[in-house]
Amino acid sequence: MKAKSRSYQHSTEMLAGLRAGLGAGCAAHGLRGHRLAHSRTTEKLQREYDAVVIGAGNRGPGTGAAYLQQAGLRTAVLEKRHVLGGAAVTEEIVPGFKFSRASYLLSLLRPQIYTELELQRHGLRVLPRDPYSFTPLLEDRSPPRSLLMGHDMAQTQRQIAQFSQKDAQAYPKYEVFMGRLVSAINPLLDAPPADTAALGQGSLLQRLRALWPLLQAGLALGRQLPHFYEVLTAPISKILDHWFESEPLKATLATDAVIGAMSSPHTPGGGYVLLHHVMGELEGRRGAWGYVAGGMGALSQAIARAAATYGAHIFTEQAVCRVLLGSDGQAQGVVMQDGTEVRSKVVLSNASPQLTFLELTPQERLPEDFVRRIQQLDTRSPVTKINVAVDRLPSFLAAPNTRDSQPLPHHCCSIHLNCEGTHLLHQAYTEAAHGHPSSRPMIELCIPSALDPGLAPPGCHVVSLFTQYTPYELAGGQPWDEKARNAYADTVFDCIEAYAPGFKVSVIGRDILTPPDLERIFGLPGGNIFHGGMSLDQLYFTRPAPSYSTYQSPVPGLYLCGSGAHPGGGVMGAAGRNAAQVVLRDFRRLRWQR
Repeated sequence: MKAKSRSYQHSTEMLAGLRAGLGAGCAAHGLRGHRLAHSRTTEKLQREYDAVVIGAGNRGPGTGAAYLQQAGLRTAVLEKRHVLGGAAVTEEIVPGFKFSRASYLLSLLRPQIYTELELQRHGLRVLPRDPYSFTPLLEDRSPPRSLLMGHDMAQTQRQIAQFSQKDAQAYPKYEVFMGRLVSAINPLLDAPPADTAALGQGSLLQRLRALWPLLQAGLALGRQLPHFYEVLTAPISKILDHWFESEPLKATLATDAVIGAMSSPHTPGGGYVLLHHVMGELEGRRGAWGYVAGGMGALSQAIARAAATYGAHIFTEQAVCRVLLGSDGQAQGVVMQDGTEVRSKVVLSNASPQLTFLELTPQERLPEDFVRRIQQLDTRSPVTKINVAVDRLPSFLAAPNTRDSQPLPHHCCSIHLNCEGTHLLHQAYTEAAHGHPSSRPMIELCIPSALDPGLAPPGCHVVSLFTQYTPYELAGGQPWDEKARNAYADTVFDCIEAYAPGFKVSVIGRDILTPPDLERIFGLPGGNIFHGGMSLDQLYFTRPAPSYSTYQSPVPGLYLCGSGAHPGGGVMGAAGRNAAQVVLRDFRRLRWQR
């Protein structure tokens, strides 16, 4: 799909009215726009493969295709957009500025995938961040305080001690506690969920074997199991109140529990989202997040190159309109938008469960209860992503820029705004729950060009604003038109201006992606970055539906392997890797039977 956000027009209009000199050292030359180059196969689309993969997102089939082809299955990947990667793409929306347009940070990609697919050899370069979190405050003192957190525990404790000596002492214990929980559940990410069908048949040993991954997690937790249960089920505000007393620290930590979720810190069950976002690692360091050199699209390109090296055929601008079923109900390939049939023995879908089963698969071939469950999935999203081109680095009142305007350590962080207290996050959520964009939204501001200057012209920067809360549907049935979109973006910019005066005049162009835009452009249902909420009722055994959590679907030969499958959203690759293992197992079984 080539369509761009309607806010692209806004960016173009702003560019047309640029100042003669871009100011603050941003070179005016070399800003001609062009479509970024994206790797794809030079092969022609064949009419038959062993496996066809719908969508080239690296959360699933970008990864899954590499494993399938590596195992000897002739595999084709069919992506409808002009660019590979699903939500992990690099796009030049404002000429000269390369944005990670949707996904923007890397941590959750499973470590096995780095090594097994030799992603570094295929061009992946990760830029770790340390420090990694910066929370400036708005307060009546000069300069205002801020909270800077990094991997140096002693330095982080000194930062926390500005607000509470008690919290500074408790923080290392909290990190150890969370680390133990993550270590216990981490192995569950790298295998299909326990097969519930196997629990009702076979010997006691076979039943125990089916439950072994869960038993291992329980044994690893030991006496911490009740505390783990509390983290999963209680509001994250309750968990953080148990550990800490300072609001800036609690609000900063709470952002990981609500990010991407239409929930408040006071909503029960937010703890898993927090764990989900701290269970990643970079270069062996747990919980670390970093930028991908060249933008997130460079990760997708590395995975695509790995798959192509093994022989996979990868195509862009190839939209699938229907899964092809045989008279026996078995998936036999796909039908393209132009009517072309591509036959295959198995079909894997990286699309959302809703798109896969409610649009691409003939409804009459699916159980009514299954269809009803897919229709009822919670896909509410609070997210509006705004990509901004600026002609200088933001200068925060709490940490002003130096005269040479070079990036400082906090510029490389996730910068949390409107996070003075968890009550602000709850207030922002409450407004959106009533159909109104937050008047003081939660903002995670990142400046990847601070570590990767090639993303922008000299002196300029790209700014990623991951904001919430914005409802998918506005109150009173009002549309998310250009007026509403720009009104919300102006609210966000006003908030940033309060922390970093001069930000608004530094803006060259912006790309505003509301929940409906994220759905339309990237196929994220409801704009949900996880393909569906990460609440306990939509995880593990029940993702995407009970009895269908092991990547297989009610249609034999059709597998789900994107974020809507276990273990859920984020740039993980786990669903694709796990699904490929299931497909290969089924493929071997089918051959043996024949």
